[in-house]
Order: sequence, then structure tokens, then C-alpha cells
Amino acid sequence: MARPSIVLADEPTGNLDSHSSAEVLGLLRALSDEDGTAVVMVTHDPAAARYGSRELHLVDGRARAVDAALPAEP
Repeated sequence: MARPSIVLADEPTGNLDSHSSAEVLGLLRALSDEDGTAVVMVTHDPAAARYGSRELHLVDGRARAVDAALPAEP
């Protein structure tokens, strides 16, 4: 079986039930933790985003780390 160095996952749990979603997210996390595969996941689901080791949000067209301070509203 191929061992990719990166996996790009666009809404990997979009149409799945909660049990199947947890399985898929667990597999993606295991790929990262056990095989060192970089997993880049795009999602609108905050629960899915928490599976990552790093979470970024797009704010006004810019990627921001979740723990980074967001600019104040004008």
C-alpha cells in the first residue's frame, strides 16, 4: 500500500453519520500520528477541526491560528 507524505481532505465527513465521521477522523489522525503523514483537512465542522494538531481559520482571506489573537473590529 502506498504511504503518501501528504493527504488533502476536503470535507471528509460532510455526508457521514456521527459514527462514520469519528472513524474517518480517527483514521486520518492515525495516519498523522503513526506514519508521519501530513493531513490537510478543510471543514466547516468545528468538531472535525479539533481532531487536528493545529487549527487555522480563514478570516478576511487570511489564515489565522485559532490561538492567535484576532484583530479588533474597526
